[in-house]
Amino acid sequence: MDSSETRKRNDTFNRFGGVDTLITDYCWWSVQIRPQQATLGSLILLAHGTSKTLGDLPDDAHTELGKISRDIETTLNRFGAQKINYLMLMMVDPHVHFHVIPRYPTNVLFESINFTDPGWPGLPDLAYSASEPNAAKQVCATLRDSWQMGAN
Repeated sequence: MDSSETRKRNDTFNRFGGVDTLITDYCWWSVQIRPQQATLGSLILLAHGTSKTLGDLPDDAHTELGKISRDIETTLNRFGAQKINYLMLMMVDPHVHFHVIPRYPTNVLFESINFTDPGWPGLPDLAYSASEPNAAKQVCATLRDSWQMGAN
């Protein structure tokens, strides 16, 4: 992938809600709210461009991934996440992306929405979603306003 593709959106970006779910952009990656909030603050970390395997990404994308993971962890730890799982599944949506699932041992109340983690301490339950229909939208707005990007 050359530099002309660094901001090229792919179908996976649109599949997870496109600009409506976008929290922030980096040079090689985007962070989106996961429309189905399996736990409070569930995210999609998506590579820009057409790569369909992690090994196909350029070295600069791998380098930037370290910075982004620190930004994600700093931001999500503010919700009280005890662990953060990065799941790279890519079975339905083929472009390089991670499901970022913050993990909580107890229920978490956020803006009057009760979030649970029914898989704790085992595998996250990705089929589970907070019952409030606007949960993802509310979490997205908060994260957009408070995203903690590290120094460049």
